[in-house]
Amino acid sequence: MTAGAEPVEVVDGEGSVIAIVPRAEMRRRVLRHRTVFVAVMDPAGERLLVHRRASWKDVWPMHWDVAFGGVVGVGETWDLAAARELAEEAGVAEPLIPLGEGTYDDDHVAEVARIYLVRSVGPFTFADGEVESVEWVDRHELPEWLAGRAVCPDGTALVLPRLPAARMGSGTPTSGSGR
Repeated sequence: MTAGAEPVEVVDGEGSVIAIVPRAEMRRRVLRHRTVFVAVMDPAGERLLVHRRASWKDVWPMHWDVAFGGVVGVGETWDLAAARELAEEAGVAEPLIPLGEGTYDDDHVAEVARIYLVRSVGPFTFADGEVESVEWVDRHELPEWLAGRAVCPDGTALVLPRLPAARMGSGTPTSGSGR
């Protein structure tokens, strides 16, 4: 099956399924769907692993992203989707720390999302080809680092406000309710 033919759940604002359509139709019509985001920080919470998306991605190709993740599969739970996406895109399996949920809408996507955090230093592998490159960015330098780059706006809107303060072990978010 091609990526464009992959079935995707169309959801209402609360995340309840209202239809199932091919991914290509979801993208073309900018239909609301479920997504997961998994931010990867080092164990001390000092650095965030950011990555550059592949040139063939169907939305925001070659943009930098602050979290791994993607579309939740038909009938898939949020947690399983987050673990699957992290394994596919970064090659790691770490305990997921839930950070919250939110919605994001613009001219390219309409999402109901769940956001997670993992603490890891790798090793990371990028076998599925969705990641062009990665960089560790000090959390205090992140605004300046992101400012000069094309960045996925949904991740910055949904993930960054929920990141815990540095050196916190619990993963409890410290600020932001997101969008």
